[in-house]
Amino acid sequence: MNVLMEEWKGQTIVVLGLARSGVAVARLLFHLGAKVTVNDRKPRAESPEAEELENLGIPVICGEHPENLIHEGVDLLVKNPGIPYSASPVQQALVYGIPVVTEVEIAYRVASSPIIGITGSNGKTTTTTLVGRMLKKGKVPSVVAGNIGRALAEVAPELKANEWLVAELSSFQLKGVQTFRPRIGALLNIVPAHMDYHGDLNDYTASKEKLFSNQQPSDIAVLNWDSPECRSVAKKIKAQILWFSRHEPVDQGIYFAEGRVMVKMANDAEAWELMPVSDIHMPGVHQENGLAAAAIALAAGCPKEAIRQELATFTGVEHRLEFVGVKRGARWYNDSKATNAKATIAAIESFHEPVVLIAGGLDRGVDFRECIPAFRKLKGIVAYGEAADVLLARAKDAGIPEQEQYHARRVEEAVFAAANLVQSGDVALLSPACASWDQHTSFEERGSIFKQAVHIL
Repeated sequence: MNVLMEEWKGQTIVVLGLARSGVAVARLLFHLGAKVTVNDRKPRAESPEAEELENLGIPVICGEHPENLIHEGVDLLVKNPGIPYSASPVQQALVYGIPVVTEVEIAYRVASSPIIGITGSNGKTTTTTLVGRMLKKGKVPSVVAGNIGRALAEVAPELKANEWLVAELSSFQLKGVQTFRPRIGALLNIVPAHMDYHGDLNDYTASKEKLFSNQQPSDIAVLNWDSPECRSVAKKIKAQILWFSRHEPVDQGIYFAEGRVMVKMANDAEAWELMPVSDIHMPGVHQENGLAAAAIALAAGCPKEAIRQELATFTGVEHRLEFVGVKRGARWYNDSKATNAKATIAAIESFHEPVVLIAGGLDRGVDFRECIPAFRKLKGIVAYGEAADVLLARAKDAGIPEQEQYHARRVEEAVFAAANLVQSGDVALLSPACASWDQHTSFEERGSIFKQAVHIL
C-alpha cells in the first residue's frame, strides 16, 4: 500500500452514490480510518448494497440528499462518476471549496503499483481487455480492474509494487481526478459523446486530457495518429509519445505499412516488423484497438511473441463487433456498444460485404448527417426506437431504396425485419449509433436481446 494512505485517518468524507464503485471506495476509506457517510438518492428498498456498509458501521442515507449532508466540516466528496456536477450535494461542496473527486483518484493515491490508464470515445473496453491478455500471456504481473472486473478501490490496496493496474477510464471518471498520474496513458480517439453530461465538447475533451495532466517526461502517452483530435491533445503532453496508425508510418510507435505491422520504439535505430497485418484476427476498426494495445503492452515490457499471439487469436469482446452466427446465409454481428454515430460508421466500414444495418435507440437530438456517406454503402436499414425517424431520413438522403428500409418498434422486431432483407453472403449488423436507455437499461441488455432474437431465427 501507498504511504499516502495515512492521509485519510480522521477525515470526514461523503461518498455520493452506492453501486459497485461507491461501496468499494466507502469500505476502503473506512478501513483507512476516515469518518465515512454514504448517500444515494435511490430508496432504501432499491439499495441492497447499503446493508453491507451498515454492517461495518458506515452510515448510509437513502432516498434523498439531506440539506445538512454537505457542510464546512466535510473534507472530501467522492462521487459516483455518473452523478452530474449539477447534483445539489456536488454544488454545495464546490461552494464550500470541498474537493470533489471520483474513485479513480482515491485508488491512485492508495495503490503502490504503476497504472495503465486507457480512455477514448470508442474502443476502450476492447483495448483494455486486449492489453490485459497480452500482459498475462507475456507473464507480466498485472491486474485489469475498474469498468472491467473488480472496482479500482477494491483492487488498489492489494497490488504489489511491480504489478501493473490496467484501467479503462471514462470521461466521467477522469473529470474527477486531481493528482492521478498513470505511468502509461492511452487516448484512442475523441468524438462528441455524453454532451448531456459535459455540456459541450470542450469540457468532454478537457476531461479526457486529464489522463495526461500530471504525467512527466519519464511517463508514456499512447495516442492515435489518425485522429486530428489526438494530435491536438498531444501538443499539451509532457510525456514521451508513442503513436499508433493504420494509415501511415509514425516516427515513434506502431503502424501498418505494406501489409505489415511495423514498430519503432525510442531505443530502436530502425523500424522492425511485428507481424503481417493479415494475421490480426480482429476485423476493421478493431485492428486500431489492436495497435493501441500492442503499443501499450510493449511500453509495459511485454514480450513481442505474446503480443503477436494475442493479436492473431483475439476475436474481440461481447457487444463490440461480436460475431453471433450465420442465419439465412448472412453473418450476424452484435455491436450494441456503438452508442454514437462515429462508432457505427466505423463498424459499417469494417465490412466489404453488403450490410443490412439495425440502428436506433435514445433520441438525443443528433441529426446523423455524418452517417450519410457510410449509409450509401448499405444494402438496407432497419431503424427502431426514439431515433428511428431521423435515421430513416438519413437513409433516404443516402439513396437507400424505400423497399430496403423498415421501421421497427423494438430490437426483436428489427431482427426479423433484417432477416427478410438479407441474402446469402450479406452481413446483418446491430450497430445502433444511439444509447439504449429509451427501451433498455444498458447496451449489454440490448445486445443480449439481439443475440437471443438472432438465435431463434
